[in-house]
Amino acid sequence: MMSFKPVLLMSDLLLLLLIVGAIVLVIVNRRSEPLRAAWQRIAGNPVGMASATLLSAFALIGLLDSMHYQPKLAQQQGSAANYSVEVLSVLDRTLMPLRTNTEKTYSAPLATNLFAMETAEDGKARSYPRLRYGGAHLGADLEQHAEDVAQRGTRGATVGLLLWLAVLAAMWLREKDDMARRKALFVKWWPVLAMLLFVALAGGVVGGLSSGYHVFGTDKVGQDVLYLSLKSIRTGLLLGTLTTLIMLPAAIFLGILAGYVGGWVDDLIQYVYTTLNSIPDVLLIAAAVLMMQVVIDTHPAWFSSSAERADARLLALCIIMGITSWTGLCRLLRGETLKLRELEYVQAARAFGVSRLGVMLRHILPNLTHIVLITTVMDFSRLVLAEAVLSYVGVGVDPSTISFGTMIDAARMELAREPMVWWSLTAAFGFMFLLVLAANLFADAVRDAFDPKVS
Repeated sequence: MMSFKPVLLMSDLLLLLLIVGAIVLVIVNRRSEPLRAAWQRIAGNPVGMASATLLSAFALIGLLDSMHYQPKLAQQQGSAANYSVEVLSVLDRTLMPLRTNTEKTYSAPLATNLFAMETAEDGKARSYPRLRYGGAHLGADLEQHAEDVAQRGTRGATVGLLLWLAVLAAMWLREKDDMARRKALFVKWWPVLAMLLFVALAGGVVGGLSSGYHVFGTDKVGQDVLYLSLKSIRTGLLLGTLTTLIMLPAAIFLGILAGYVGGWVDDLIQYVYTTLNSIPDVLLIAAAVLMMQVVIDTHPAWFSSSAERADARLLALCIIMGITSWTGLCRLLRGETLKLRELEYVQAARAFGVSRLGVMLRHILPNLTHIVLITTVMDFSRLVLAEAVLSYVGVGVDPSTISFGTMIDAARMELAREPMVWWSLTAAFGFMFLLVLAANLFADAVRDAFDPKVS
């Protein structure tokens, strides 16, 4: 009998569907010469390939955090198996020391003592107490702190470098004895290898240091900030991808329909998205989230665990943000369809008796693919930032869900302390900055490759 019970949250299911859709998209692109040529142009863009590699690292972390399970509880012989009500992920299991080694309260990055002074048991002396886990292996010999940090960081960097060299050796041996192909391979993939080297060295150093310290310190309740930052990646990825997945069908269908059919259909669709655009997004999202929260609170029987409850609010936020963000792409597709429907090949198709639906599917939609793809990729970073803003004002994800927004919201009061607690905000901003920067750079590469107006 397994020592755990797999759990499939609704967001996990949608993520699996998204992965399947990505695989189908790859197959379709391989069969289309223009699309394959566009992706080859992206492969020849050093910045685009480096950013795609970094995004892949973030995606791997998010995927590990989307494999959920309930651990098996200890049982007596002959009794039925019982499982914990707590839902964990493979990432939680991988980062178990960071998750469980909590301190009493704040501690600075790589510190060995608490950040705030406390009164001793005798009620007289005040000092900075030692951490229970951070630097505990040093004992009373704190003079070796700097040397120990340097040694652990060096060992971690060495492990990362060895892993990178193993990838390099695998690529070298894959081409057997063809030296020319080996050189061409490394010339083509050097941006990926450079980014992999950066990720391997940074990950190695952080991994080496985290075995004995809290690399980015701890928060108010003693949780490791590095653990919280890594857990926030899944939330950002889900909001950036699932929201796009939700809004794409409506945006594509209504945009093409309005531009091609025209008349009262065009007027009606324009009226709908103009009305939505006239309402501030934050107000509309806040009202919808609060209404959804009332539904969740009044129907606790719908959810068997707190993880399902938090997941329901996350999906509700994705749906609401999708409803409010489809209008821009819809307007863009409508304008482009107005131009395409007057072209000669569309007029010829209509003259030969092709139905409206056939013209839209066979002649209009394929010529809008680059706009849909460019907008989708560029909207990802905007949606990640939107979650941070919404959670900051209290209408974002569930408070139990770890995200960049909840980390920033919790850190805002810490900035008023004296001395200031800066590391929670810095870690959340740093990880979010890397994710958004990589997405923006990759979006630029996609735009340059797919947009026919870009030379």
